[in-house]
Amino acid sequence: MTVTRPPHLHRSPLGHAYVEHLAGAAGAGDPTAAARESAALTLAYRDRFLAGPAFLGDAERRTVAGDLRTIYDLLRSLPDRIFGGSLAALAEAVGMSGQQTALITRSARTGSLVPLGRADLYHDGTAFSLLEFNITSALGGFENADLNRAMLTFAPLREFVTRHRLGYRDTLACMARTMLAECATAVPAGRPPVVAVLDTVDNFAVIGPRLRVFAAKLAEHGIEGIACHPGQLTYPNGRPTVAGRTVDIVYRYFLAEDLADPASVAELEPLLAAADQGKVGLFSRLDAEIYGNKATLAMLSDDRHRALFDAAELACVDRLLPWTRYVRPRTTDPGGSDVDLLRYAVAHRDDLVLKPTLLHGGSGIVAGWQVDPARWQADLTAAMDGPYVLQRRIRPAAEPFPDGAGGAQDLYLNWGIYLGDVDVVGEDGYAGCFVRGSTDPAVGVVSLGAGAAVGSAFHES
Repeated sequence: MTVTRPPHLHRSPLGHAYVEHLAGAAGAGDPTAAARESAALTLAYRDRFLAGPAFLGDAERRTVAGDLRTIYDLLRSLPDRIFGGSLAALAEAVGMSGQQTALITRSARTGSLVPLGRADLYHDGTAFSLLEFNITSALGGFENADLNRAMLTFAPLREFVTRHRLGYRDTLACMARTMLAECATAVPAGRPPVVAVLDTVDNFAVIGPRLRVFAAKLAEHGIEGIACHPGQLTYPNGRPTVAGRTVDIVYRYFLAEDLADPASVAELEPLLAAADQGKVGLFSRLDAEIYGNKATLAMLSDDRHRALFDAAELACVDRLLPWTRYVRPRTTDPGGSDVDLLRYAVAHRDDLVLKPTLLHGGSGIVAGWQVDPARWQADLTAAMDGPYVLQRRIRPAAEPFPDGAGGAQDLYLNWGIYLGDVDVVGEDGYAGCFVRGSTDPAVGVVSLGAGAAVGSAFHES
């Protein structure tokens, strides 16, 4: 049986080859069976698994990893390039409150900040486009290698991966190495470090089971992990202790947005004080999320700042980043002309997405083509001069995937590509990948919350 290749499905030759490979392996079984039998994977991904993986060619992997390294460096340079070296000014510009700004700038005075992040990208059939860059320790995706291993129990995929010399990166291993590098002064000699995987009391009530999985898996990397919340910590001699164990490093799962809540800040203050005093390592440093804020992408995209970047940096921004602007009365359109933003956005509703800068996980995002004109105008008016950005819509190209029933289907993917420090994770900083797939070609946000399924990713190695 030969699978016809629709002409628009051209990004992934390996994807086409795998669909054709499966055509000769009818009756081989359920490719997602091992994933469904894994308690950790079903806890993380709600028993929604794609029937096959995504594939990255060697050249495109190296290109996107290189571009993401450039974007990361540009984001880290924003305080110096735009705000006279003031991290506080950047924090205020992205919408942080006074309390958040004070805590974040206080944290930035201690230790180092080693690159770690997950880029969310769409591929339009020609190139990747960066939608968001999540720069923090609380990334999720630590089960990615488990998903790859589970999928490899399916014999046809295992044969295909071997034949084409494909591989994958262990995202959790990259996270663990990054944590130990960033908190090197807190790593004890002669014994495994004790790491508290910590979120706020309220958040832990929801995601505690998954954090316990994370903590247990750290043992695979020579780390003793304990999942907990601030109410479970005590501070004899000023050092945090949990379950009778003195903590060397706290792996932070709470976010900067949690620091807007006075109750959460009060819970965390003893920990932050211990980190200030060098009595515990805190990973990642609180200022990491400023650089991953959606508003910083608007700063890179803003025509007013183009003179601050050299030719190679501008080429990377233009290649990877779609038009992104603060929601302000006046702006420049994609052609560089000064326009009334509200009028422009109303006229181009089908091609724009409205995003809050301080939320995560797709919360608060409004896709213009999914709402009526009156709702769109009302949302824009409410967002004006607030912590919101507008971004040009990227239409993801269809990708060929097995449908689990012996045929093929078109899926539209959100690529979650992890980036680490080259000296820590090796190669080009590529730290693994997973995808979320939707069957809806007009999808607004491809996410688990919006009904997508998750898949592993393999790359040419």
